[in-house]
Amino acid sequence: MATNRSPEIRKDAVHNRWVIFSPARARRPSDYKSKHDPKTKTQTECPFCAGHEHECAPEIFRFPPESTSDWKIRVIQNLYPALSRQLDPPLDTEFGAGPVTVPGFGFHDVVIDSPAHPVHLTDLSPPQLADVLLTYKKRIDQLRAIDSVKYVQVFKNHGASAGASMSHSHSQIMALPIIPPTASARIDSTKEYFAQTGKCGVCQVRKDDLLIDQSSHFISVVPFAATYPFEIWIIPRDHSSHFHDLDNDKAVDLGGLLKLTLAKMCLQLNEPPYNLMIHSAPLRIDSTQLPFTHWFIQIVPQLTTVGGFELATGCYINPVLPEDAAKVLREVIIPN
Repeated sequence: MATNRSPEIRKDAVHNRWVIFSPARARRPSDYKSKHDPKTKTQTECPFCAGHEHECAPEIFRFPPESTSDWKIRVIQNLYPALSRQLDPPLDTEFGAGPVTVPGFGFHDVVIDSPAHPVHLTDLSPPQLADVLLTYKKRIDQLRAIDSVKYVQVFKNHGASAGASMSHSHSQIMALPIIPPTASARIDSTKEYFAQTGKCGVCQVRKDDLLIDQSSHFISVVPFAATYPFEIWIIPRDHSSHFHDLDNDKAVDLGGLLKLTLAKMCLQLNEPPYNLMIHSAPLRIDSTQLPFTHWFIQIVPQLTTVGGFELATGCYINPVLPEDAAKVLREVIIPN
């Protein structure tokens, strides 16, 4: 029983932060469920549905490319973008010391995962999920051709409490003229680990009692110092710095593991709202940084709220030990 264990403080070597594990604050890991009610679904159509394309912001491309009303995936501009593609990009010389203001240049796109409103990622087959992943890749390839774009973030908010303003399944892609602080901190932390050990910190993620599932090219684990209860990482087995290097075969393989991982999480945790994020290296990373930068997918089910201690210290309290979370998820049986 987790409640008989003493608290632990673990260091996340990938992000260089500390996490407090306090199992006595929680129920049994197997009893941990989202309070979200997945049955409260009233909307059946929206601007993201097939037939409502005219209600959306301009389209960037669709899949299949030649499709008309039978499209599978659409990439469109965000109707309310956080950044503007119309502005002139800032110059590197404008990023000086101290408080700095530069134009809010960037790209903010939406990937509509499916033309049907009730369909979510877990409803897609591995090849269909591969098509979504390869859509991300195609858009990243387009954005990285723009010299002023330094970093691209792919993310998915599923559920209102996870930040989704639309219930229709969709993802977002933001291209920035800066490298965001979490990415910079991750590079600095993995660089330090590499200098001390000669190994990539993500490659060295413990796989034994933290493993959930594995495929030919990927593993799913609960990280050793998981910031959040039941946080999951999906990691390429082979060292790879950039998500956009994903090929078709590996995309199908990843689609299968992603579907299984999300299905287990949803079944065990009562279909929780969640955030899915692809953490990749900056686009124009120095070749000397390639050995210690490794892309991965992070999935965070929204089961707890952030309090004053976390906001004040940047040190999170997780009531579920990673080994317990991994065991619970590993043992979930998906019905046929």
